[in-house]
Amino acid sequence: MSDAANTGVMSSVTIADIEAAADRLDAAAIVQRTPVERSRSLSERCGADVHLKMEHLQRTGSFKTRGAYNAISLAVEGGNEGEHGGIGASAPPIERVVAASAGNHAQGVALAAAGAEIDATIVMPESAPAAKIEATRGYGAEVVLRGGAFPEAMAHARTLVDEPGVRFIHAFDDPDVVAGQGTLGLELLDQLPAVDTVLVPVGGGGLAGGVATAIKARSPETRVIGVQTEGASTLAESLAADELIAREEPDTIADGIATGGLSELTFGLLREHLDDVVVVSDDDVAAAILLLLERAKQMIEGAGATAAAALLDEGIVDDIDLAGETVVPLLCGGNIDVTTLKEVVTHALVERDQLIELAVRIDDTPGTMGEIATLIGAERANIRTVRHERSRPDLPVGDADLVFEVETNGPAHIDRVLNAVREAGYPVEWTTQEA
Repeated sequence: MSDAANTGVMSSVTIADIEAAADRLDAAAIVQRTPVERSRSLSERCGADVHLKMEHLQRTGSFKTRGAYNAISLAVEGGNEGEHGGIGASAPPIERVVAASAGNHAQGVALAAAGAEIDATIVMPESAPAAKIEATRGYGAEVVLRGGAFPEAMAHARTLVDEPGVRFIHAFDDPDVVAGQGTLGLELLDQLPAVDTVLVPVGGGGLAGGVATAIKARSPETRVIGVQTEGASTLAESLAADELIAREEPDTIADGIATGGLSELTFGLLREHLDDVVVVSDDDVAAAILLLLERAKQMIEGAGATAAAALLDEGIVDDIDLAGETVVPLLCGGNIDVTTLKEVVTHALVERDQLIELAVRIDDTPGTMGEIATLIGAERANIRTVRHERSRPDLPVGDADLVFEVETNGPAHIDRVLNAVREAGYPVEWTTQEA
């Protein structure tokens, strides 16, 4: 895939563009140099030497500030305004920027615009996490909510660029933005020159395109592998079809990469520079979020955890042969809202058999619920909720089911709880157990 001679695509972002962007960012205080830390848990899990690039520790919680700042800085200086708002064409300075985003690009643009002392209008889908909406407003941008998904927000944002002095800052279809994102690749190589494989999440392809361009120019032997989720695997599908494939309604918990597709710009860069692409499940993403929270003590959003999720899939680890390598998944975003985090943790706990549902058949008489709750509590299991089922058609007259949602420490603990209820004479079924 990385053989440029077979693609027929000329790169519109070069290593020189990325190096210039790096100089521009180094001269500003808006973008931080984020740390790289070894993960013993992931290293043991996949038989590689895994280091985490902690890009979620940027002020805005994601890598997006890099591209947004590079593009806005150039535009304010009057340095470029090409077909995509990209490198190489002259234009007058701007007074306002417009962008569409599910959240992270929004915050990057808002912060960069505030630093440049210009106005920003950000269109976000109504489904965007509340934390990202409020953070964007907190950086001083006007936020417009439009549509149920990113493509609808994008379409509306395009209608707002209708006067001189206004620049649209695309999240990924902009060479200046891609060049800014590519600085992450240069920074990583400076911190960990011996890296063998870099795993990078792919949504619209701006980060992956920029990072792959930078790394292949500086360290051609280093592999760059894109990671997508099953519900938003437009890169894998586009490569298979050898043409751009879009999804109008991508379906994934990794909302930051649910762009619905790539652009010609990013698709060309990825065909030229990316070594491979793998697809993970939302279950693996949820598991990665929880593992990073518990073991690395880092709170990462779905898109930010997508690259690490590939290391939890034994089939992927074997297929791309990571054994013995120095591997870096990019943790590119940490803006997860509390509601989503609760859903992810609950899902992961169910998968681990640490949150279960028990149905207990009883004679529907006063005091029975309290007696069973006491039995469960005596085994040091915590009851989250309980509901009383009396209207099911298979219930005999006078009987009922008590359905308990119970927190446990795992299968051995569950067995103790089940035995305690059964020994007291109550039929009980573990209803969330996989067949």
